[in-house]
Amino acid sequence: MYRTHTCGELSINHNGQEVTLAGWVQTVRKFGSITFVDLRDRYGITQLLFGEELNTELDAQPLGREFVLQVTGKVNERSNKNPNLATGDIEIIVGSFKVLNKSAVPPFTIQDDTDGGDDLRMKYRYLDLRRNAVKRNIELRYAVNRAARNYLHQQGFMDIETPFLIKSTPEGARDFVVPSRMNAGQFYALPQSPQTFKQLLMVSGYDRYYQVVKCFRDEDLRADRQPEFTQIDCEMAFVEQEDILNMFEGLIKSIFKDVKGIEYTEKVQRMTWEDAMWKYGNDKPDIRFDMPLLNLKKPAVVYMNKQDQSQLINEAGFKVFDEAETVIAIAAPGCSEYSRKQTDELTEWVKRPQIGMKGLAFIKCNTDGTYKSSIDKFFTEEKLKAIADAAGAIAGDLVLILAGAEERTRKAISDLRMEMANRLGLRKKEEFRLLWVLDFPLFEYDEEGNRWVARHHPFTSPKPSDIETMIGNDPVITNAAEYLKHPYAGIKANAYDMVLNGNEIGGGSIRIFQRELQEKMFAALGMSKEEALHKFGFLLGAFEYGAPPHGGIAFGFDRLCAILGGSESIRDFIAFPKNNAGRDVMLDAPSTIDDKQLEELQIRLQLK
Repeated sequence: MYRTHTCGELSINHNGQEVTLAGWVQTVRKFGSITFVDLRDRYGITQLLFGEELNTELDAQPLGREFVLQVTGKVNERSNKNPNLATGDIEIIVGSFKVLNKSAVPPFTIQDDTDGGDDLRMKYRYLDLRRNAVKRNIELRYAVNRAARNYLHQQGFMDIETPFLIKSTPEGARDFVVPSRMNAGQFYALPQSPQTFKQLLMVSGYDRYYQVVKCFRDEDLRADRQPEFTQIDCEMAFVEQEDILNMFEGLIKSIFKDVKGIEYTEKVQRMTWEDAMWKYGNDKPDIRFDMPLLNLKKPAVVYMNKQDQSQLINEAGFKVFDEAETVIAIAAPGCSEYSRKQTDELTEWVKRPQIGMKGLAFIKCNTDGTYKSSIDKFFTEEKLKAIADAAGAIAGDLVLILAGAEERTRKAISDLRMEMANRLGLRKKEEFRLLWVLDFPLFEYDEEGNRWVARHHPFTSPKPSDIETMIGNDPVITNAAEYLKHPYAGIKANAYDMVLNGNEIGGGSIRIFQRELQEKMFAALGMSKEEALHKFGFLLGAFEYGAPPHGGIAFGFDRLCAILGGSESIRDFIAFPKNNAGRDVMLDAPSTIDDKQLEELQIRLQLK
């Protein structure tokens, strides 16, 4: 037996007992004729005391950091207790020990505050995983996984595996492809999601399905993306949107309770896509704080049912506003005392390439009731006050205004809103706010291709009230000017996204389940009948054999774990992640393969 107990479970109740522990040497501290060693395993740290006799052995056979050590000894109450350790009341008076394996000097310290950089720790990830900070993340991931499975099992869902080697249907993100040796010149694809399989399971009668499943997308990476990632993938038959929302509110609330001890009792707020874009500038707003947008100039091509405040800036003769497609403001609370240096720094922030604006206008709502602005050459103090009031600003606030092209400006003001919230400490990691965003457009218009594209995916059903509009009209657009006049422009998707603290953690829809409507959807996306049959003939065929109404959702498991763990990056919650270039620096993958493998696959490389 290598151990009778772990390094995290002994307490004063074990005083006097003889125990055997095994683990890794964290630190060695020599004090004259005695030596203290901190022994670590997955469960914690226990202090070992080597007396004078064993100390002589240690002189001849020194212990190093990360040596694998087995000790046998008696539990003893410590004279200098450590309240920061679960085992801080006791130590082990070592009677005998054995070095099970030596260790080379680690390339970085195996501690919470390590001296290793990201690249070094990724290369030696198996060592990084020993650190408590990383271990807590992996334990949280396991807790979220367990909580999700428990809830779904209790709700009658069945965990069913679906294939990883499937057919390539390049829509949206790029597929990872896998050559087939037995079928020369042909390729599998790794699934971007189990979408069509879970729909087929509904046709098969398995009315409540889930998987905690790997998905693969060949995309450019960032902090919250990996080429392989995990979803909590779910589907239900004989449901409407309300059934889905209620079921999966319950899932997330259950995870909050089981993993974080949080009773999320309030009803999850709901918001339409158009309201989210109009009020916050994006479709996944962080509602832990308000700071809504003031739309001073509305682009006619996007928000048909919204009223702007253009009268506040009309006839001022300010060319920047007059020539802009849109003008949008926010009120930053308590920032009117910003210095010239601070407002200049914010201006430079919005000019950065990733934000892309040409400048920033501001209005200071001074506490003495006066208004000072970078544009007061064009606007009277009365006008400045009217703009500030419309933005919801009060004395002491700073109104920030951006102007330019609609898409870029709305994204920029949304980013600026988040930046100001960060600076003001309004995005508290320990606070969690959920939101459903509903009623997305079913289609987007691709100007470059002069065609419709699906905002979610081609299996999303329109709202029931829009089905006849979709079936009864020709989807063809002849030019960009016809886009807004086309009946398809107003069709809403029967889709929903769940947002947590400004991050989309889940998205889904009620699916199309009739062949006629699915064929109409494919035609709208520019697929010929032949192409639709080639790519999705199996699904269209299945719809002829009694497909039930169904819908589902997929949660970004890695992202959910990261938010619950207070991190910006999902990499911290994946045991063996890739770096920002999509490489596994520990395995040195991807890598070349030898000529024999290429020959077996009947592939010849021609690199550009």
